[in-house]
Amino acid sequence: MQRTPTPPHVEIRSGVAGGQPHVSGRRIKVRDVAFQQEYLGRDADEIATELDLTLAEVHAALAYYFDHRDEIEQTVADRDALVAAMKRRTASLLSTKLAAAAPNG
Repeated sequence: MQRTPTPPHVEIRSGVAGGQPHVSGRRIKVRDVAFQQEYLGRDADEIATELDLTLAEVHAALAYYFDHRDEIEQTVADRDALVAAMKRRTASLLSTKLAAAAPNG
């Protein structure tokens, strides 16, 4: 797959937005802009208003997302799997308190 250049208004920098593609000068991730459109059904104007972005920034983020969709979705899936594994290994504070408060606990 040929790599497309990062469009204006989108950057990837370690230490900013977890090293994920984000709107330049902001911590708004490309995937968060795409989520607004894909899952919440918002149009570019609504996204710009909601996230305090310019239309150019919204369109650049969406263009980057659609050029790198599989890669971005895989990053999200990997993160979700890591969170699920951590939850399985670590009892929640609430469940620990409930177990201690139970009559047989």
